[in-house]
Order: sequence, then structure tokens, then C-alpha cells
Amino acid sequence: MTTGLPSQTQVTELLGGEFGRAGYEIEDVVIDTRARPPRITVIADGDTAPDLDTVAALSRSASALLDSLNIIRGSYVLEVSSPGVERPLTSEKHFRRARGRKIDLALSDGSQLSGRVGEVRGDTLTLVVRQHRDFAVRQIPLAEIAKAVVQVEFSPPDPAELALATMGGAAETEAES
Repeated sequence: MTTGLPSQTQVTELLGGEFGRAGYEIEDVVIDTRARPPRITVIADGDTAPDLDTVAALSRSASALLDSLNIIRGSYVLEVSSPGVERPLTSEKHFRRARGRKIDLALSDGSQLSGRVGEVRGDTLTLVVRQHRDFAVRQIPLAEIAKAVVQVEFSPPDPAELALATMGGAAETEAES
């Protein structure tokens, strides 16, 4: 049975170049044929989160490109958005893009950490953690991270903590073993 909609691969291949020229990559495509009208959701991410004007421009160009396929029968809803904060961080680029954000980590040894993302260098994450009344910088191999999720923050970060996260690893560090 054909749905009259393109496949995830077709959408990614069709829109990838246009999104790339705008500085974004397609993280995921979700096609929901059960919705009425059917829904095509394109999740885009980049080094900076797309603002509303960018999402609108990407939506217009994506719609024009999808309509040019001439395989879509009937109406459909197109949604272009960025990944939500609940998306787990799973790759080096996710951690790089989350620099300065507060995250919760579960390590492969079962321990838990919370801290602010600093620089990612090679396969190692710099994490600023609270240590008593001060902050410490820890180096954590990405391979030891079992799960990482960005925390939603309702107040501004401590300036000293943010400075450590954005200074590029120049502070003294505590090696993670």
C-alpha cells in the first residue's frame, strides 16, 4: 500500500542540501500516515538552534521542494523544528552544541553527575561540576557516558561556573579515571 508520501530517506536526501546551506543538518524525519492530514516532521539542528524566522524559511523551502516531488497525494502537514531539550545527547556534536548548558549524566560505572558542558576535545568532555562551595573541571571520556540530558534552567548560571565552561579547558582539571 502506498501512502502518497515520500520516505524518510527521500525527505532527507531532498532537503539535506537546502538545510545544509542554511547551516543546519537534518537530525530526524518522522512521517505519520495515521494523522489526518498526514504529518511530515523534520528535526533540524546546527551549532546554533534555529530561531523562528529560520524555521519559517526552512519550512517554506522544504514545502516547495516536497511539492516538487509530485508524489504527494492530497494535503499534508509539514513541521520543521529543532530537537527538544528532552533529546538525549548521544554524539560529540550534541555535546559541542550544548556547550554552556547544564546536563545530567549517567556514567557507565553507574554513577551520576550534574554539571555544565565545557569544551569537547577529541573523545573527552570537559564538565564543570560543583565541588563544595566552588567549581571543579572534570575530563570525562565520551565512551564512559551512558546517558546525558540537558537540564531546563529557570535562573541564570553562576558567572564563575559559566566562565569555566566557556574558557576552553584552560583551568586546572581533575582527571576522571
